[in-house]
Amino acid sequence: MVTPAEAAAAVRHHYDVGDDFYALWLDRSMTYSCAMPDSPDDTLDAAQDRKLRFHLDAIGDARHVLDVGCGWGSVLQRLSGRGARAVGLTLSPRQAAYVGSRGYPGVSVRIEHWLHHEPAAPYDGIVSIGAFEHFAAPGDDKVAVYRDFFTRCRGWLREEGVLSLQTIAYANMSATDASEFMRQEIFPDADLPTLAEITAAAEGIFEVQSVHNGRMAYAWTCEQWARRLRARRAEAIEVAGREVVARYERYLKLSALGFRMGKIGLLRIVLRPYRNGFFR
Repeated sequence: MVTPAEAAAAVRHHYDVGDDFYALWLDRSMTYSCAMPDSPDDTLDAAQDRKLRFHLDAIGDARHVLDVGCGWGSVLQRLSGRGARAVGLTLSPRQAAYVGSRGYPGVSVRIEHWLHHEPAAPYDGIVSIGAFEHFAAPGDDKVAVYRDFFTRCRGWLREEGVLSLQTIAYANMSATDASEFMRQEIFPDADLPTLAEITAAAEGIFEVQSVHNGRMAYAWTCEQWARRLRARRAEAIEVAGREVVARYERYLKLSALGFRMGKIGLLRIVLRPYRNGFFR
């Protein structure tokens, strides 16, 4: 699997380009994952808010929540706003500092890999958006890596808890067809899961309650990001440099194309732990 040190290096490579750079083309909540538009003319802000509500609705009225891969804290902000206690895990010092500077009541952020997480008390809900696809490296026994994650999540959750997971996945493409540019320049050391690998890894640990395919939603999201980056290209070059901007423009274009062609997909999966092997 991707070791904690390798994962941290990959995260720094991608996210430590700078908060100011991402703020130019993400939505106001700084949510860097697939949105949920309800029409082609939807706004990015509204579509991202709808996605966040999807995951929060999935975990219900959970009062103690873990966010694995918390990013710039859009889920944590909403949890704080409804009076929940929340812990966010990130491997980016920049993101941790950003969330910490907001002073959200009831929220703590740890620069910590999920392998090292030891909660002080069980969680009512776990949310993980856009982190799962970075857990395994090419050549890994991916099912074993994912099963380790699910086993740990099961141990962290109360019996009535819920895990709401969002991940990019291979669709009509295998790992051997993956873009070397994406692997080397954008997401080093990452290998996407397939739906079959995820369900095999969860078998006997979590019941899959629902699966949503957001492939076209992610194509739309990447196109929105690309349009916003183009509109502020001069500012982006000042902040991050011409080479970085060109790399992100290529990445967003290739991603949107991959989703539209069905090479990659976007899965939103809601899972509930089995209780001693059976539901009561």
